[in-house]
Amino acid sequence: MQIGLIGCGNMARALARGWGRPLLCADPVADRARSLAAEVGGEALQTNAEVAKRADVVILCHKPAQLSEVAEDVAPHANAVASILAATPLPALRAAYPGKPVYRFIPSLPVEVRQGAVVQAAGSGGDPQLDGEVSALFAELGTLVVLDDSLIDVAMGLMSCGPAYVALVAEAQIDAGVRKGIPAAQGAALVVQTLAGTAELLRRRDNDTMAIRREVSSPGGLTARGLDALERGGVRAAFSDALDAVLEAGRR
Repeated sequence: MQIGLIGCGNMARALARGWGRPLLCADPVADRARSLAAEVGGEALQTNAEVAKRADVVILCHKPAQLSEVAEDVAPHANAVASILAATPLPALRAAYPGKPVYRFIPSLPVEVRQGAVVQAAGSGGDPQLDGEVSALFAELGTLVVLDDSLIDVAMGLMSCGPAYVALVAEAQIDAGVRKGIPAAQGAALVVQTLAGTAELLRRRDNDTMAIRREVSSPGGLTARGLDALERGGVRAAFSDALDAVLEAGRR
């Protein structure tokens, strides 16, 4: 399947690196398209329309506000369209690309190393064979979860924004160790490996977070005291507030 990227920003680069195959790409900043094409193979084209004419599926990686503008060039030529645009539901995509198979996905940055979370809006597409091919394409990049279109923005607040949150949590832990004398490089190695290993344990425990907590902490022990401090510090409320902030921004 020939992939075409419309827009070559951070998430487009992550997708391209994760797929690791020749692709077509276009971007208003021509050097950005050329750089990505040179990195992963394929070809940088001068216009969005050229990409649409030659691609089996066009991946919309531009800014959401450019939906109508880009569609004017792409819609007449596109075979199928897959969007990763934030806050752009299926009805808006279908209106911009009438009569075309349209898919909505939201990926997370770790798709670059095929360890990403990808959410797909249920009801995308319409042709069973093509639907399966497009879904399989994104499933190559990590874990694919299908949700109702109304829940995609909520999912985005959990997993697309999540790498930045996890990086902030890691940074806070590293800084705490530095304050107590651990060199930053060694602290980072300990924290990042702990995060990676814990993620793998959670997968093996069927995502049972309480199981991990029970295995690590004992009543009145050191970990229990640390968890209590985090709860008193408002860690749950902070993540809830972060999701609310993302959803509120998306409604504007």
